[in-house]
Amino acid sequence: MTASGVESMNEPSVVRASGYRWVMLVAFMLAIAVNQLLWISFAPITGDAATFYGVDDLAIGLLSLVFMVVFIVVSIPASWVIDTYGIRVGVGIGAVLTGAFGLLRGLLAADYAWVLAAQIGIAVGQPFVLNAIAKIAGRWFPLRERATASGLASLAIYVGIFAGLAVTPMIVLHASIPTALLAYGALAAVVGVLFLVFAKERPPSPVGPEERSLVFDGLRSVFRNREFLLLLALFFVGLGAFNAVTTWIEDIVRPRGFAIDQAGLVGGLMVVGGIVGAIVIPPLSDRLRRRVPFILLALAGAIPGLLGVTFATSYGLLLASAFVLGAFLLSSGPLGFQYGAEITYPAPEGTSNGLLLLAGQVSGIVFILGMDALKSQTTGSMTLSLVILTGLMALALLLATRLRESKILTG
Repeated sequence: MTASGVESMNEPSVVRASGYRWVMLVAFMLAIAVNQLLWISFAPITGDAATFYGVDDLAIGLLSLVFMVVFIVVSIPASWVIDTYGIRVGVGIGAVLTGAFGLLRGLLAADYAWVLAAQIGIAVGQPFVLNAIAKIAGRWFPLRERATASGLASLAIYVGIFAGLAVTPMIVLHASIPTALLAYGALAAVVGVLFLVFAKERPPSPVGPEERSLVFDGLRSVFRNREFLLLLALFFVGLGAFNAVTTWIEDIVRPRGFAIDQAGLVGGLMVVGGIVGAIVIPPLSDRLRRRVPFILLALAGAIPGLLGVTFATSYGLLLASAFVLGAFLLSSGPLGFQYGAEITYPAPEGTSNGLLLLAGQVSGIVFILGMDALKSQTTGSMTLSLVILTGLMALALLLATRLRESKILTG
C-alpha cells in the first residue's frame, strides 16, 4: 500500500456523519438476523426433525450445509453486485430472497423436498446480505466508528443464530416444526419489506473517501497481500469451526445425555457470549486504534472454551464453556472484516468481506462432513473431531502472531 493510499483513508479531524446511518444499520441488522435465524433453525432439533421428515441426521444437517455450498458459488457474484450496483440493490436482493423463500418454506413445511428447495433459495440470499458488512461500515460510518458498526452488524448474525438455537426447540416442544417454520417465514417477509422501505444507498455527504479499485482488480490485489492471506487462514479455521459446532450442536451434546432444549441453550449461550464480545471488543479496538492484539486475544480465549464444549459432562460447565467460546471466537469476526477492509484498500469492501466469509464456508463444509464421518459408530460421540478442531485453533493462533497492524490505524 502506498503512503498516499494510507493518507487517503485517514478521515479529517471532524467528520459530520448522518444520523440516518443508525436507521440504515438497524434495517441491515434485521435483514442479517432473520437470514441467520432461517439458516440455523434445524440445528438444535436435528433428532426431532429427522423423525418428523423420516430421514437421517445427515439429511437434516444438509439443510444447514447447503448454505455453505451455495455461498461458495454465489459469494463472488454477490460481492460484484454489491460493489457495482450498491448496497440497496445488493442487500435488497438478499432480503427479498430470504423473505420470499422463508415464507415458502413455512407454507410447505411438511415436505422435506420443498423445505430443502426453500433452504437453497434462502441460501442464495445469504451472501448478498453478509458480504455488505464492511461496505456499509465504510460508506455510512467515519473511520473511528467502523469496527463498532461492523461489530453491531456481526452482533445481528449472533442474535439471529441465538434465536434459532434457543427459541426453535421451545416452539417445537410446545407446538410443531411447521408452526416454527411458518412463524419464521412470516417474520422474514416482513423484514424484507422493511429493508426495501428504509434502506438508502449513501449518506447525504461522504464520511470519508470512497475511491476503490474495480472488483476483479481488487481480487488480484488481495491475493498478493500477505496479511490478507493469513487472515483468510484464520477465518478458514475459526468460522469453519463455528459453522460446524453450531450445525452439530445437538449431536455433540446428545451422547452426554442432554436433551434438545438443553442443546439449544448451549448453542444459544455460545451466541450470547458472542453478542457480549461483539459489544465490548470492537469498540475497544476502535478506541485504542489496534486490531491485531484483539484478534490474538480472541483466538487464545476460544481454545479453552472449545475444550470445555468437547469434554464437559456437567451442564453448568458446558454452558460456561459455550459462553467463553462464543465471547472470544465470535468477537473476532467484526474485527477481521474491518481489518481485512483496511489492509486491502483500495480493493472493494464487498470483495474482502466476501472472501473471508467464503473461506469459512468452504471449511464449514469440510468440518461438518468430517465431524459426521469421524463420530463414534457406537456412541455417536464427536470428541475426536472436536479435539482436531482445537488443534487447528491453536495453529491459527500461531499464524495470527505473524499479522502486522493496519497501516490505516498506525500511519
